[in-house]
Amino acid sequence: MEQIEEYTLLRPNSIEEYVGQSKLKEKLRISIEAAKARGDSVDHLLLYGPPGLGKTTMARLVSKELGVNFKVTSGPVLEKVGDIVAILMSLSDGDFLFIDEMHRINKSVEEMLYPAMEDRSVDVVVGKGPTSKSVRFTLKNFTIIGATTKVSMLSAPLRDRFGLTHRVEYYSNGDISNIIKRSASLLGIGVEDDASLEIARRSRGTPRIANRLLKRVRDFVEVKGGNVVTLPAARVALNMLEVDSKGLDQLDRAIIETVIDKYTGGPVGLNAIAMALGEDRRTIEEVHEPYLVKAGLIERTSRGRVATKLAYKHLNRHLDENI
Repeated sequence: MEQIEEYTLLRPNSIEEYVGQSKLKEKLRISIEAAKARGDSVDHLLLYGPPGLGKTTMARLVSKELGVNFKVTSGPVLEKVGDIVAILMSLSDGDFLFIDEMHRINKSVEEMLYPAMEDRSVDVVVGKGPTSKSVRFTLKNFTIIGATTKVSMLSAPLRDRFGLTHRVEYYSNGDISNIIKRSASLLGIGVEDDASLEIARRSRGTPRIANRLLKRVRDFVEVKGGNVVTLPAARVALNMLEVDSKGLDQLDRAIIETVIDKYTGGPVGLNAIAMALGEDRRTIEEVHEPYLVKAGLIERTSRGRVATKLAYKHLNRHLDENI
């Protein structure tokens, strides 16, 4: 039997198999059916939200539903106008172009996308100097699906050219638990209901993290000679991984501890926190902080980051009466 990469194995094969994001799925169903009825391409789609929530997977499933090609690139890769022009001119009728990290697209590349998305055409300058001239090329009907974790960094003209914009939300524990059960079945291991829920609680509402934790718990269970993930086994394995009951890892806790211990609960600037921890500022801001804010452990204020009462309670710290 041909070996299949686990990350590919765990991907849903259809929109129906995709767990969660019910509002997004309903919007996409309507767009897909309307496009099929017209014999046209789906309108450009912008998906934004934290990493690991399935933006790329959903985009692939929509293209699969329509039976068209799916091409992938990312903002940082598109450095020159020629890069995006070459990709756009290679697209066939109905193709999907997925652009990840769209907020990091070069400005000149972005401006080239305006007529491409709106009029299905690009203007290319041929030649140099006084003999140069602009030649317009007509493109096939295609759909751009952009994904970003920072929608505010996209310019208004670019955002306006997307016919559908949707925020991909964190998943509920129930949805994550269902994803874990499906993944466990595909990985060939059993998982008890309370064990899947325990893993879900520590997965930060993110399928990517849930599947990663499941695979590490599976390793622990198999080494111990079992083939079913039980609640006690899940707890022992997750504690070994230093993922606590709220899904915080070692750096998450270190961020909160720094705010509480070194800066008396805040407010404190992000640069100061990063310097104190010896970590990259962007890593803290883009990877860790969004969940800490969502979990109610950190507040972002105009003066800086502040640890909440819940943060003190979670870390079993004494809460100053002024907090």
